[in-house]
Amino acid sequence: MSSLYIIIPAYNESENIEKTISDWYPVVESHNEEGNSRLVIINDGSKDNTYDLVCRLAKKHPLLVSLTKPNGGHGSTVLYGYRYAIQNHADYIFQTDSDGQTNSGEFESFWEKRDLYDAVLGDRRERGDGKSRKFVEDTVCFLLRIIFGIKVPDANAPFRLMKTELVDRYIGKLPENYNIPNIMFTTYFVYYREKVAFFPITFQPRKAGTNSINLKKIAKIGIQAVRDFHILKKEM
Repeated sequence: MSSLYIIIPAYNESENIEKTISDWYPVVESHNEEGNSRLVIINDGSKDNTYDLVCRLAKKHPLLVSLTKPNGGHGSTVLYGYRYAIQNHADYIFQTDSDGQTNSGEFESFWEKRDLYDAVLGDRRERGDGKSRKFVEDTVCFLLRIIFGIKVPDANAPFRLMKTELVDRYIGKLPENYNIPNIMFTTYFVYYREKVAFFPITFQPRKAGTNSINLKKIAKIGIQAVRDFHILKKEM
């Protein structure tokens, strides 16, 4: 039997968080044979009542863990969740987001492949969040090919099932609050020829609320990412 930790960062998601929990909690329940699986929601310093909502729901959902931290962005919150899963000896880590863009019904097909691969990653072939986001992802994949010499269909999909031991192997290579860790995890997995596979997932428009990352912020992140890529490549 294998324990599963579903890691979900949340920032100002009061309009989505209850639906997110109702979607993903049954997944954890169905993979809790030994009583060690958890749905972990990490509140990233939200200014709304996201954390209060999760705490209230945790009283009725024993496998739901509500964590909170100062605001540090999506990447640092994902890493916080990964470290929590590692410290609690999870066998598998699954990461998704709290905005309702992924489909919990597609999890089982990934879980069924866990013995074949060390990481099963989503591939958003059709993007419900718009052409501009698709362009950003294509640009990232192009940069990874130029800088690291790897070819991936989707570097940053928030739908990824990974063996915890694999995440633990590479997490120390990243700065503590690195802002785009999933991109680098994908890069490490492929660059070092880990057993990784990509499978199509649906990716819907955001259900409610406002995305905190706009194109101006994406451009700023992108410039820093190129610098970081070159630094991390030298360390490989």
